[in-house]
Amino acid sequence: MLSLLSKLPIFRTLVLCSFSASIANVAQASTIDLSAMDKTAQGFSNIKTVQVAYQGELVWSKAYNNADMDAVTNIKSASKSLMSAIVGMAIERGVLDGVDQSVTTLLPDQLPQTPDPRLKEITLSHLLSMQAGLERTSGRNYGAWVASDNWVKGVLSRPFVEEVGGEMQYSTGNTHVLSAIMMRESGRHTYQLANDWLQGSGVRVQSWETDPQGIPMGGNQVGMTPASLLAFGELYRRGGVTKDGKRILSEQWIEQSWTPRTQSRYHRGLYGYGWFIQPFAGVQGYYGWGYGGQMIYVLPELELTVAITSQEYLPSGRTGYRDSLHRMLSQDIIPAIQSAQ
Repeated sequence: MLSLLSKLPIFRTLVLCSFSASIANVAQASTIDLSAMDKTAQGFSNIKTVQVAYQGELVWSKAYNNADMDAVTNIKSASKSLMSAIVGMAIERGVLDGVDQSVTTLLPDQLPQTPDPRLKEITLSHLLSMQAGLERTSGRNYGAWVASDNWVKGVLSRPFVEEVGGEMQYSTGNTHVLSAIMMRESGRHTYQLANDWLQGSGVRVQSWETDPQGIPMGGNQVGMTPASLLAFGELYRRGGVTKDGKRILSEQWIEQSWTPRTQSRYHRGLYGYGWFIQPFAGVQGYYGWGYGGQMIYVLPELELTVAITSQEYLPSGRTGYRDSLHRMLSQDIIPAIQSAQ
């Protein structure tokens, strides 16, 4: 009886639109066998939620370790992908002229008293791709940076450790400067722009920490629900249009964001504008990654989007957890999708 009901449009809609659906209901809504993935996920003590969308439909949604599927979670540095989208939308709307704009012309009052001449070379493109060349504000420098009185000046006062446009220096300070530029040029808080411009996509920012000047922290401390994180990945997977066909983001910006520009020294992932780039099980993929294991994977070739949230206070890089999530995608999710095609 259930198998017959699952073919009815109203039943299918109810199942696929419920982000807190039980495993049994999701299984009835899909012919995709994700039991191997479920078993793998159950072995992670720090995983919170997993959602899988295939061909635009939710085929898996489950909370683990007593997590709440509907709770707002801190997506950490996965918000750098969101910050990239906001910059792209700002360019399309004429708020910004383009990625070649100089940071010094946009924030002239935030420069140090004796600025390094190389600061004039830093463009929005360099901030987006983590190629500004300035000493990182992430890692061991993060605590002192966020304890400072002015985060933007703190970033632009850092010494150069690499030439502008050179090797990647992953730094949340870069995306925070982007947030400051967005607020300066638009006259609105970055989270207001995000929620305004992303209307109709299913993406909504619930909270966003600000610096001492009230500037939303670009690239960290952003609260979203797991469903919203999945919707963000789906927006990119669909090429910048909502499920109803409304264009929010240009295909050209997505292409630019997914164009490799540099590579992390800590793992093999290439990097574009706020997105890491690497193949998974031979399939080209793009992903946003936040501390603790906040992940948004987009694999357009398979029409696949995967959103994962995890405990936000536990590291995921040096512990190997991030790589374990990569393996779960490669070994459990992708084969299941390919088997269903």
